[in-house]
Amino acid sequence: MQLSDIDEAQNLVELFLRRADQKGNAPFLSAKRDGAWTSISWAEVAEKVCLLAEKLREIGLRDGDRVVIVSENRPEWCIADLAIMAAGCITTPAYTTNTERDHAHILDDSGASAVVVSNAKLAKALFPAIMKTGRAGHVIAIDAIATSQSGSFNLHHWDDLMTGDAAAARAAVEARIASIKRDDMACIIYTSGTSGAPRGVMQPHGAILCNVAGAADVLSEDFGLDDERFLSFLPLSHAYEHSGGQFLPIGVGAEIYYSEGLEKLASNIEEVRPTIMVVVPRLFEVLRARIIKQMSKQSKVANYLMDSALKIAQNAGERGRKRLRDRPMDLLLERILRPKIRKRFGGRMKAMVSGGAPLNPEVGSFFEAMGLTMLQGYGQTESGPVVSCNRPRVGLKMDTVGPPLRGVEVKIADDGEILVRGELVMKGYWQRPEDTERTLQNGWLHTGDVGHVDDKGRIKITDRKKDIIVNDKGDNVAPQKLEGMLTLQPEISQAMVMGDKKPYMTAIIVPDAEWSVDWARVNDEKFDMAELQALPAFRSAIKAAVDRTNQELSVVEKVRKFELADEPFTVDNNQMTPTMKIRRHQIREAYGERMDALY
Repeated sequence: MQLSDIDEAQNLVELFLRRADQKGNAPFLSAKRDGAWTSISWAEVAEKVCLLAEKLREIGLRDGDRVVIVSENRPEWCIADLAIMAAGCITTPAYTTNTERDHAHILDDSGASAVVVSNAKLAKALFPAIMKTGRAGHVIAIDAIATSQSGSFNLHHWDDLMTGDAAAARAAVEARIASIKRDDMACIIYTSGTSGAPRGVMQPHGAILCNVAGAADVLSEDFGLDDERFLSFLPLSHAYEHSGGQFLPIGVGAEIYYSEGLEKLASNIEEVRPTIMVVVPRLFEVLRARIIKQMSKQSKVANYLMDSALKIAQNAGERGRKRLRDRPMDLLLERILRPKIRKRFGGRMKAMVSGGAPLNPEVGSFFEAMGLTMLQGYGQTESGPVVSCNRPRVGLKMDTVGPPLRGVEVKIADDGEILVRGELVMKGYWQRPEDTERTLQNGWLHTGDVGHVDDKGRIKITDRKKDIIVNDKGDNVAPQKLEGMLTLQPEISQAMVMGDKKPYMTAIIVPDAEWSVDWARVNDEKFDMAELQALPAFRSAIKAAVDRTNQELSVVEKVRKFELADEPFTVDNNQMTPTMKIRRHQIREAYGERMDALY
């Protein structure tokens, strides 16, 4: 398949329709229905997109209207997204975890004219927000929803909108999108709000197409393209999955399978046998911990093989290549250990791409040692979102995020901030001109990230400018580095480091649940997390893990004191974003007084 037409496409709908015509009746979108995977072909999806687009125009939507999508990942998400754009409107994704207040903010801020919602459960928080704001005169329900609140809006059912003359709908869509250019807005994606109220990022069609072209170039040149299959797991309301998990597969003509969720992700991977997955570091940390725990229960030989694999990977990382004397053991690992690990990931995985937050290099090296190619990408919603990605042909170095994608310029400002320029850059923040002026200066996107570029053109991120801790002596400490190292310890599941304007670093620590259960059993204690945390011996065990981490840190970085969290950081308690990044301001608010007492 020729990928040059990605550069030639004027908008995302044009690219999709071109791929649909090329692929025809080949399967495109797949999801579990009644326990079995069922697929919709490219041709079927194209027909549904065009029919829905014309129905959106019929109910009164016009060019530039914002349409919110509130749905879990499923084929209808992709169809709705493309149909909204095909109708000349602007997609505005919302997280399924949003509260009524969150929905009200997005509805009001975007001035949404309509909403697509998947089911009654998600409508519970959405409908009161619609009533409160008076926004969204039309609601389209994918699954049946019975409501008595429809007085303030017109309720439409998905299946009722999938009717009409398909040929006429296609012709109307083609005529309409002929005037949609790469610089026109495709979507408003609200940032996940790690440090305040979400802002709407205006992404033009060209920004996403630039991302797709650059990422497709990496896949085709470094891995080759042949019957690619993506497993969609991260929320499509996040820019990373929206571009990397939906439009990249469209660009390369790949199938998309929709995961059933975190609980069934492992079985979904084995069933679907994907070739590409885009995931966040937190998931890799969890998978690494599970593999290590399972291997610890195996024979001494199995543990010896894993240790050997890790040592070979470590030496290769330091030298830039594997040592000649390691080849016999490496061949043995390739025959005995790695096939078993690859099988757990479906056996066809070409690459797993980590993004959305920094990946601890040790986690990346672990998966490389196990025979899985791990790429770390870098970017943000304001850049489409992908700026750079590791490439095997340049050399995989786990403490970097690789060179910029094709068509992307990167430079380092005098204060170390990473600046980005190119078609991938956003048009600005919706209705926030002052924020836009601060972030976009002379065509350069000021990312707020600090780093440098190595001699092979690979970007290395050291931290977020706004997250950097400055202690009372003026020393700078990067908290994400410390947090990543703490969570590598088997005793620690999550951590957040504090110490701004203070004499030393402190941390809020969430003990690992499985390790805590084992500790309670070995020490003949009842497993009750609150009671365990009060035991001096339990705290001493956690302190031992902190002390091990401190051995690898400088004097100013060492965590001198810690407090145990009352509960894990989760999306439900608003201490994590939907893409599993910690919300620092929320955690500070919850534990600020207790942490101050440590000084």
